[in-house]
Amino acid sequence: MNAPTMARFFRSSAVLRCARSKLICESSFISHRCLSTSPLLQDDKKSFGTKQVQFIKSLFDKSDFGPYEIQKESHSSQLSDKETVYEIQFHAVKPEDMEEYLKQFSRFQELMHEKKTGAHLVGSFTVEIGDQDEAIHIWEYKGGYPVLNNATEIYRTDQDFIKYRTNRNKMLRYRKNQILLPFNFWPAPVPREGKNIYEMRSYTLKPGSMIEWSNCWKRGIEHRRSNNEPVAGFFTHIGEQSVVHHLWGYKDLQTRKETREMAWSKPGWDECVAYTVPLIRHMKSRILIPTPFSPVQ
Repeated sequence: MNAPTMARFFRSSAVLRCARSKLICESSFISHRCLSTSPLLQDDKKSFGTKQVQFIKSLFDKSDFGPYEIQKESHSSQLSDKETVYEIQFHAVKPEDMEEYLKQFSRFQELMHEKKTGAHLVGSFTVEIGDQDEAIHIWEYKGGYPVLNNATEIYRTDQDFIKYRTNRNKMLRYRKNQILLPFNFWPAPVPREGKNIYEMRSYTLKPGSMIEWSNCWKRGIEHRRSNNEPVAGFFTHIGEQSVVHHLWGYKDLQTRKETREMAWSKPGWDECVAYTVPLIRHMKSRILIPTPFSPVQ
């Protein structure tokens, strides 16, 4: 088999894999439990077989499949402007040390401001439901990676921070962080009135599906804005890859229940869920309580 023939063979295989993926996704889409809420889906169900035959036929109407469409920019550039980056920290605290840990972290976040690191704490939480005795902090770096680099240098070399880390590390079971970029169609995290609880839903996506996920959620989030649920949406840029974090705000668990049920009654929300579920490899939900010093309450 010569080189041109082999190239056509591999391109043909790739198109067939794409077609199979689309068929699976649309089959899942049609069979979703909330089908009755969308008249559009009812019509699609009746003509499902015909449409798919036409779709497969269209793949082979051309004598050649042609070259792949080359992306001219990275996925992250299409989804975020990178002018502001975020860091999310996960600290698993020894249960007996949680109160002291929060006390010391409160002073630490004050030092980050006093020493002009450029880091700004936008959210600080403890997990109420999920991974117990876990603290989660979200830092904002306006100005992007140069500001993050400056903050990291000060944090690593300043004697006050060295002393803080020595004491803090004795109180932890493990810790990890991720550098995040904000989705450009989600709101930025801002303080809220009164007391609130937050739900952080974390998704590990199949590699290469971030653009498709974003396109679906860009439409889907509009069904949730009216209830003031969306707080922030991020995806990982450095650290564990293909991870998305959605942060939602509610007055309490009962409000969460009622608000989420209300979303299912809106035509179109079920379509967003049906199309994005096949893209998920793993998901986790946590209910978060703001710490006393968290800007987001």
